Amino acid sequence: MGLPAGAEPLRLATWHADLSRKGPGLLLRDLLRGEADAVVAEIAAADADILLLTDIDYDHGGAALSALAERLAQAGADYPHRFQQRPNTGMGTGLDLDGDGRLGGPRDAQGYGLFSGQGGMALLSRHPVRLRRDFSALLWRDLPGNLRAPEDPAPEIQRLSSSGHWVLEIDTGSGRLTLLAWHATPPVFDGPEDRNGRRNADELTFWRHYLDGGFGAPPVQPVLIGNANLDPERGDGRHEAMRAMLGDARLQDPLPGEATVVWEQTGPMRVSYILPAAELRVAGAKVRPPIAGQRHRLVHVTLDLP
Repeated sequence: MGLPAGAEPLRLATWHADLSRKGPGLLLRDLLRGEADAVVAEIAAADADILLLTDIDYDHGGAALSALAERLAQAGADYPHRFQQRPNTGMGTGLDLDGDGRLGGPRDAQGYGLFSGQGGMALLSRHPVRLRRDFSALLWRDLPGNLRAPEDPAPEIQRLSSSGHWVLEIDTGSGRLTLLAWHATPPVFDGPEDRNGRRNADELTFWRHYLDGGFGAPPVQPVLIGNANLDPERGDGRHEAMRAMLGDARLQDPLPGEATVVWEQTGPMRVSYILPAAELRVAGAKVRPPIAGQRHRLVHVTLDLP
């Protein structure tokens, strides 16, 4: 079937590709050596107009992201517009948040990280992109109805975002599209206090508050995109938060029940999502097959924009 008159297809994608390393500069080294060519080939094959990566190291000069873009251009996937900024991962607080008696550990940071910028986010786009709003510095305690435990340390410092919460505006040529991008902490690696589970759920629930107008005027016809690290039914986590988001009448789910990762402990799970506004026309959606060396699968949704 042909597109409606005047419609322009726009393919959005997100992928929790393993583009994070154990030290600063190592991702750039591996990209220059060609050690991430399987990731490059998969991105090129997906042929997305806009791609959000949710596990890519950040460096101040953007050298690693530029090297990735250069590799992609060589593979026939040119992304002239890119956005990345320092994530909360590895960002020091100067406090002993995990109570182990030492400062500067990965769990003492705003978001878990061996170094500042480990495992952040980045957007690659064929269309101009700009940051409209950044909620990454919002304190966890300032989220209405938050699940933060009263005894949780440093309420005056601890941010909600483990990586970031971005509102990005894309000039598609057929009008502006707003992306609500985030990458939440995994709801595991803690104890009975369920700190990570509480934070994970609140990182997702933030977007519902934003759509409600709780943080200023909400965007018109947005697309929620990123890694929730939460399945509506399987694995650890507060599943009710994901079910509430999937059941929100303001959004649509083009890939219900489609797994995006397989873990030995849980089997297939859905953790990466693209949820367009209910009014947007979805022309296609797919979770691509897994590739060697990558647990997570690339997700893409094609919209027909008037």
